[in-house]
Amino acid sequence: MMKAKIVNKMIDFYRGNRSDVRHFLKVYAYAQTIGRLEGLDEKTSDTLEIAAIVHDIACPLCREKYGNTNGKHQEEESEELLKIFLSEFALPKEMEERIIYLVTHHHTYTNVEGMDYQILLEADYLVNADESEYSDEAIRNFRERVFKTQSSLHMLDSIYLRD
Repeated sequence: MMKAKIVNKMIDFYRGNRSDVRHFLKVYAYAQTIGRLEGLDEKTSDTLEIAAIVHDIACPLCREKYGNTNGKHQEEESEELLKIFLSEFALPKEMEERIIYLVTHHHTYTNVEGMDYQILLEADYLVNADESEYSDEAIRNFRERVFKTQSSLHMLDSIYLRD
């Protein structure tokens, strides 16, 4: 029930921006599916899924402030927005801190620690590759550098790299 309420609030937060809503819902669906296929425990799965729902919370602010949604700007601007956004849900402190960490690092592909972090990167990329129409070469490069989970590798290959 908690995640459904967060989804609903996030839809409201985007104020009719259908592209942002579609994006986070797809990332959430991929993250949830990959997490289940990889056998995440309930706490890690919940943390991952909430992070996936709110991962682009800074996009509207970044568009207004910088004129773009550059990943580094998103990471820099997310923490304060998340503290306010998540406050009404009374999440355990440790979970809220981890969600904030994941969101403020979801465009950082080095020193990835934790399956929740890894899966969030992969789920976001699976969606971005389609929405931004990445080239096969870019997808192969990212696959080699970043993807690690068997479920995500299978999805990426099946969707984008079928020969």
